[in-house]
Amino acid sequence: MAAPAPLSPLAELARRSDPDRFLCALFAPPERRETQFLLIAFNHELARARAVASNPMAALIRLQWWREAVEQAGAGAAPRRHEVAGPLAVALREERLDAADLLGMIDAREAETEEEIPSRGALLAYLRGSAGGFAVAAGRSLGAPAESLSGLQGIGAAYGMAGLLRSIPAQAAQGRSLLPADLLAEHQLTPADVVRSPVAAGIAAAARSLAEEGLALLREGEARLGPLPRGSIAAALPGRLARRDLRRMLAAGWDPAQPPPPRGLGDRLAVMWAGWRGA
Repeated sequence: MAAPAPLSPLAELARRSDPDRFLCALFAPPERRETQFLLIAFNHELARARAVASNPMAALIRLQWWREAVEQAGAGAAPRRHEVAGPLAVALREERLDAADLLGMIDAREAETEEEIPSRGALLAYLRGSAGGFAVAAGRSLGAPAESLSGLQGIGAAYGMAGLLRSIPAQAAQGRSLLPADLLAEHQLTPADVVRSPVAAGIAAAARSLAEEGLALLREGEARLGPLPRGSIAAALPGRLARRDLRRMLAAGWDPAQPPPPRGLGDRLAVMWAGWRGA
């Protein structure tokens, strides 16, 4: 039996940086997978903007760099020398990705540079634009019907909510919290309290409330999705992980202050079964 072909540099970057979405992307048609890996890599660069920046202004500068890279590629300028920006320019020229989708993802990430997420409404807008925007871009690049894109956005936002709640300890270690200030205030807490002590009383209750909102987003997205062509089902598969994560968060014993365990076989099988069934 011949050895499997090695992963492309973009695929390897996607696998390392975002194994969840990488697994989902494997169920895209072979000729469209590389574009999915590119989108994952681009999203990872946007997520890194705040995670690796020393201050919010530095993060905004990083986001502006990517905004200009997308705009210049759309204008036909020479690609920037970067392992992601170069292939991104080619994908935009070939219309495999939509510039407006990518710019929307960049704009949404600016919320991460603020001192706090002020409200639940602001949090939902951020999730719909970032993780939801990713799902829309993925679906569009896979040929999903236009009427399915709003459903994909809701599913993506639910996956983003689950990811945000899973990363509470990591956020605190970076000196920030993305939990909305108005919800925390209901529990006599501030975002600074979450950073100082993620185990503080009330944080679990606030997180569970957001997990319930995440499940509502998922149900809403699935209701609006409609039938997807088999070739675009990969864009909806993160919803399988979102449902499992959010349900675990609502079960007894979940502690948001503890780093999440690695993905188990059950999670991977849920994605694989849905991908194979095409539903």
